[in-house]
Amino acid sequence: MNNISEFAIQVRNLHKSYKNGPQNVDVIKGLDLEIKSSEVAIIMGPSGVGKSTLLHVLGLLDTPDSGEMIIGGENISSLDENNLARLRNRTIGFVFQFHHLLPEFSALENVLIPTMMYKSDPKESREYAKHLLDLVGLSHRLEHKPRELSGGEQQRVAVARAIINKPRIVLADEPTGNLDKRNGESLYNLLLKLNKEFNLTLLIVTHNEHMTANASRLIELEDGKIVGQKISS
Repeated sequence: MNNISEFAIQVRNLHKSYKNGPQNVDVIKGLDLEIKSSEVAIIMGPSGVGKSTLLHVLGLLDTPDSGEMIIGGENISSLDENNLARLRNRTIGFVFQFHHLLPEFSALENVLIPTMMYKSDPKESREYAKHLLDLVGLSHRLEHKPRELSGGEQQRVAVARAIINKPRIVLADEPTGNLDKRNGESLYNLLLKLNKEFNLTLLIVTHNEHMTANASRLIELEDGKIVGQKISS
Protein backbone atom coordinates (compact mmCIF):
# COMPACT_ATOMS: atom_id res chain seq x y z
CA MET A 1 0.00 0.00 0.00
CA ASN A 2 0.98 3.65 -0.25
CA ASN A 3 2.56 5.76 2.46
CA ILE A 4 0.22 5.37 5.42
CA SER A 5 0.87 8.89 6.74
CA GLU A 6 -1.15 10.27 3.83
CA PHE A 7 -4.18 8.13 4.62
CA ALA A 8 -6.56 7.78 7.54
CA ILE A 9 -8.09 4.57 6.15
CA GLN A 10 -6.67 1.97 3.78
CA VAL A 11 -8.26 -1.36 2.95
CA ARG A 12 -7.39 -3.93 0.34
CA ASN A 13 -9.36 -6.96 -0.83
CA LEU A 14 -11.81 -6.66 2.08
CA HIS A 15 -14.37 -9.44 2.50
CA LYS A 16 -17.23 -9.73 4.99
CA SER A 17 -20.06 -12.26 5.11
CA TYR A 18 -22.79 -13.25 7.53
CA LYS A 19 -24.55 -16.50 8.29
CA ASN A 20 -28.17 -16.74 7.18
CA GLY A 21 -29.27 -20.14 8.36
CA PRO A 22 -27.05 -22.71 6.65
CA GLN A 23 -25.84 -20.21 4.04
CA ASN A 24 -23.11 -17.57 3.98
CA VAL A 25 -24.27 -14.22 2.60
CA ASP A 26 -21.41 -12.22 1.12
CA VAL A 27 -21.86 -8.53 1.94
CA ILE A 28 -18.45 -6.96 1.22
CA LYS A 29 -16.74 -8.56 -1.77
CA GLY A 30 -13.06 -7.83 -2.30
CA LEU A 31 -13.33 -4.10 -1.69
CA ASP A 32 -10.37 -1.71 -2.02
CA LEU A 33 -10.56 1.77 -0.51
CA GLU A 34 -8.25 4.60 0.53
CA ILE A 35 -9.47 7.65 2.43
CA LYS A 36 -7.00 10.51 2.76
CA SER A 37 -6.45 12.32 6.02
CA SER A 38 -8.88 15.26 6.45
CA GLU A 39 -10.96 14.09 3.48
CA VAL A 40 -14.76 14.36 3.43
CA ALA A 41 -15.98 11.25 1.61
CA ILE A 42 -19.60 10.27 1.03
CA ILE A 43 -20.72 6.67 0.45
CA MET A 44 -24.01 6.24 -1.40
CA GLY A 45 -25.89 3.31 -2.87
CA PRO A 46 -29.20 1.45 -2.66
CA SER A 47 -30.30 -0.19 0.59
CA GLY A 48 -28.74 -3.56 1.28
CA VAL A 49 -25.51 -3.10 -0.69
CA GLY A 50 -23.22 -3.18 2.36
CA LYS A 51 -22.80 0.50 3.26
CA SER A 52 -23.47 0.17 6.99
CA THR A 53 -21.58 -3.13 7.17
CA LEU A 54 -18.55 -1.45 5.62
CA LEU A 55 -18.72 1.40 8.12
CA HIS A 56 -18.98 -1.04 11.04
CA VAL A 57 -15.94 -2.97 9.83
CA LEU A 58 -13.92 0.21 9.24
CA GLY A 59 -14.94 1.41 12.70
CA LEU A 60 -13.69 -1.84 14.29
CA LEU A 61 -17.18 -2.63 15.53
CA ASP A 62 -17.08 -5.81 13.46
CA THR A 63 -14.25 -7.93 12.08
CA PRO A 64 -13.61 -8.65 8.40
CA ASP A 65 -13.38 -12.22 7.13
CA SER A 66 -10.23 -11.37 5.21
CA GLY A 67 -8.32 -8.48 3.70
CA GLU A 68 -5.87 -5.86 4.88
CA MET A 69 -6.97 -2.86 6.95
CA ILE A 70 -4.85 0.06 8.11
CA ILE A 71 -6.78 2.46 10.33
CA GLY A 72 -5.15 5.61 11.67
CA GLY A 73 -1.79 4.28 10.56
CA GLU A 74 -2.10 0.95 12.37
CA ASN A 75 -2.49 -2.43 10.69
CA ILE A 76 -5.31 -4.04 12.63
CA SER A 77 -4.09 -7.57 11.94
CA SER A 78 -1.27 -6.98 14.43
CA LEU A 79 -3.54 -5.79 17.26
CA ASP A 80 -5.11 -7.81 20.07
CA GLU A 81 -8.58 -7.06 21.46
CA ASN A 82 -7.32 -4.52 24.02
CA ASN A 83 -5.33 -2.58 21.45
CA LEU A 84 -8.22 -2.72 18.98
CA ALA A 85 -10.46 -1.19 21.67
CA ARG A 86 -7.84 1.47 22.37
CA LEU A 87 -7.52 2.31 18.67
CA ARG A 88 -11.30 2.50 18.28
CA ASN A 89 -11.73 4.71 21.33
CA ARG A 90 -8.88 7.11 20.57
CA THR A 91 -8.87 7.25 16.78
CA ILE A 92 -12.50 6.85 15.66
CA GLY A 93 -15.65 8.77 16.52
CA PHE A 94 -19.11 7.54 15.57
CA VAL A 95 -22.34 9.32 14.65
CA PHE A 96 -25.38 7.14 13.93
CA GLN A 97 -28.87 7.80 12.57
CA PHE A 98 -30.22 7.53 16.12
CA HIS A 99 -28.37 9.57 18.72
CA HIS A 100 -28.05 6.76 21.33
CA LEU A 101 -27.87 9.27 24.20
CA LEU A 102 -28.40 7.87 27.68
CA PRO A 103 -31.77 9.27 28.83
CA GLU A 104 -30.81 9.69 32.49
CA PHE A 105 -27.65 11.66 31.66
CA SER A 106 -27.42 15.36 30.85
CA ALA A 107 -26.03 16.58 27.53
CA LEU A 108 -22.68 17.26 29.20
CA GLU A 109 -22.58 13.84 30.86
CA ASN A 110 -23.41 12.11 27.57
CA VAL A 111 -20.54 13.87 25.81
CA LEU A 112 -18.16 12.73 28.55
CA ILE A 113 -18.99 9.01 28.28
CA PRO A 114 -16.13 8.09 25.88
CA THR A 115 -13.58 9.67 28.26
CA MET A 116 -14.53 7.16 30.94
CA MET A 117 -13.00 4.33 28.92
CA TYR A 118 -9.43 5.42 29.59
CA LYS A 119 -7.61 7.45 32.20
CA SER A 120 -8.11 11.14 31.60
CA ASP A 121 -8.17 14.23 33.78
CA PRO A 122 -11.86 14.64 34.77
CA LYS A 123 -11.65 18.42 35.11
CA GLU A 124 -9.86 18.83 31.79
CA SER A 125 -12.31 16.50 30.04
CA ARG A 126 -15.29 18.36 31.49
CA GLU A 127 -13.98 21.72 30.29
CA TYR A 128 -13.30 20.32 26.83
CA ALA A 129 -16.80 18.82 26.69
CA LYS A 130 -18.25 22.24 27.54
CA HIS A 131 -16.12 23.76 24.78
CA LEU A 132 -17.43 21.23 22.26
CA LEU A 133 -21.04 21.78 23.26
CA ASP A 134 -20.46 25.50 22.81
CA LEU A 135 -18.93 24.78 19.41
CA VAL A 136 -22.04 22.86 18.31
CA GLY A 137 -24.30 25.64 19.59
CA LEU A 138 -25.50 24.03 22.83
CA SER A 139 -23.73 25.94 25.58
CA HIS A 140 -27.18 26.75 27.01
CA ARG A 141 -28.18 23.07 27.13
CA LEU A 142 -25.39 21.54 29.23
CA GLU A 143 -27.62 20.18 31.98
CA HIS A 144 -30.62 19.27 29.83
CA LYS A 145 -31.60 15.61 29.48
CA PRO A 146 -32.16 14.15 25.97
CA ARG A 147 -35.96 14.30 26.38
CA GLU A 148 -35.64 18.07 26.87
CA LEU A 149 -33.79 18.51 23.57
CA SER A 150 -35.07 18.67 20.00
CA GLY A 151 -34.04 16.03 17.48
CA GLY A 152 -31.47 18.35 15.95
CA GLU A 153 -30.05 19.19 19.37
CA GLN A 154 -29.83 15.53 20.34
CA GLN A 155 -27.82 14.79 17.21
CA ARG A 156 -25.50 17.73 17.93
CA VAL A 157 -24.80 16.27 21.37
CA ALA A 158 -24.00 12.98 19.61
CA VAL A 159 -21.54 14.80 17.34
CA ALA A 160 -19.82 16.42 20.33
CA ARG A 161 -19.60 13.01 21.99
CA ALA A 162 -18.03 11.58 18.82
CA ILE A 163 -15.12 14.02 18.95
CA ILE A 164 -14.52 14.30 22.71
CA ASN A 165 -11.47 12.01 22.51
CA LYS A 166 -10.01 14.06 19.64
CA PRO A 167 -10.26 11.28 17.04
CA ARG A 168 -8.60 11.40 13.66
CA ILE A 169 -11.61 9.82 11.94
CA VAL A 170 -15.38 10.27 12.27
CA LEU A 171 -17.65 7.65 10.73
CA ALA A 172 -21.26 8.76 10.27
CA ASP A 173 -24.04 6.33 9.31
CA GLU A 174 -27.09 8.21 7.99
CA PRO A 175 -26.48 11.07 10.49
CA THR A 176 -29.36 13.17 9.13
CA GLY A 177 -31.76 10.26 8.58
CA ASN A 178 -34.05 11.18 11.49
CA LEU A 179 -33.94 14.95 10.90
CA ASP A 180 -36.05 17.28 8.80
CA LYS A 181 -34.43 19.08 5.87
CA ARG A 182 -33.46 22.21 7.81
CA ASN A 183 -31.92 20.34 10.72
CA GLY A 184 -30.28 17.86 8.36
CA GLU A 185 -28.57 20.64 6.42
CA SER A 186 -27.54 22.31 9.66
CA LEU A 187 -25.97 19.10 10.96
CA TYR A 188 -24.07 18.50 7.73
CA ASN A 189 -22.74 22.06 7.79
CA LEU A 190 -21.65 21.44 11.38
CA LEU A 191 -19.74 18.31 10.34
CA LEU A 192 -18.02 20.28 7.57
CA LYS A 193 -17.10 22.99 10.08
CA LEU A 194 -15.57 20.41 12.42
CA ASN A 195 -13.69 18.86 9.50
CA LYS A 196 -11.95 22.19 8.96
CA GLU A 197 -11.58 23.03 12.66
CA PHE A 198 -9.97 19.74 13.68
CA ASN A 199 -8.71 18.33 10.35
CA LEU A 200 -11.11 15.43 10.85
CA THR A 201 -11.44 12.70 8.28
CA LEU A 202 -15.16 12.27 7.60
CA LEU A 203 -16.63 9.15 6.01
CA ILE A 204 -20.40 9.48 5.74
CA VAL A 205 -22.99 6.95 4.60
CA THR A 206 -26.16 8.67 3.41
CA HIS A 207 -29.09 8.65 1.01
CA ASN A 208 -29.25 12.45 1.25
CA GLU A 209 -28.17 14.03 -2.05
CA HIS A 210 -27.60 17.37 -0.30
CA MET A 211 -24.71 15.87 1.63
CA THR A 212 -22.69 15.37 -1.53
CA ALA A 213 -22.23 19.15 -1.63
CA ASN A 214 -18.76 20.21 -0.46
CA ALA A 215 -17.59 16.61 -0.13
CA SER A 216 -14.20 15.85 -1.64
CA ARG A 217 -15.37 12.50 -3.01
CA LEU A 218 -18.55 10.55 -3.72
CA ILE A 219 -18.15 6.77 -3.53
CA GLU A 220 -20.85 4.57 -5.07
CA LEU A 221 -21.33 1.14 -3.54
CA GLU A 222 -23.26 -1.67 -5.18
CA ASP A 223 -23.39 -5.38 -4.36
CA GLY A 224 -20.56 -5.09 -1.84
CA LYS A 225 -18.16 -3.39 -4.25
CA ILE A 226 -17.21 0.15 -5.20
CA VAL A 227 -18.64 0.73 -8.68
CA GLY A 228 -17.84 4.42 -9.09
CA GLN A 229 -16.04 7.37 -7.55
CA LYS A 230 -16.43 11.05 -8.29
CA ILE A 231 -13.81 13.46 -7.01
CA SER A 232 -14.77 17.11 -6.54
CA SER A 233 -12.77 19.60 -8.50
